[in-house]
Amino acid sequence: MKFQGAVIKEQGVTFAIVIVKKTVVDNATSARKAIMSFQPIFSNIPIVLMAQDSRGTPTYYGRKDIVGFLANIPLSVIPWKEYASH
Repeated sequence: MKFQGAVIKEQGVTFAIVIVKKTVVDNATSARKAIMSFQPIFSNIPIVLMAQDSRGTPTYYGRKDIVGFLANIPLSVIPWKEYASH
């Protein structure tokens, strides 16, 4: 499976962002399962999920401090890349 994500280190915190479908972030159970499924790929760093609505507006799910930080960051500055899970 291939997916888009990024690893960011900001203010001494390293975390990952993974792009998922909006239905995942809209459902807490699905979001928690998705975070757990990505955990082995990102070596136990915090993971935040991101989905966009039809207008491209991002919605985040994850640790509140990281979500608050990301809410003020333009998507264009996030260093997205493609990952493959094994």
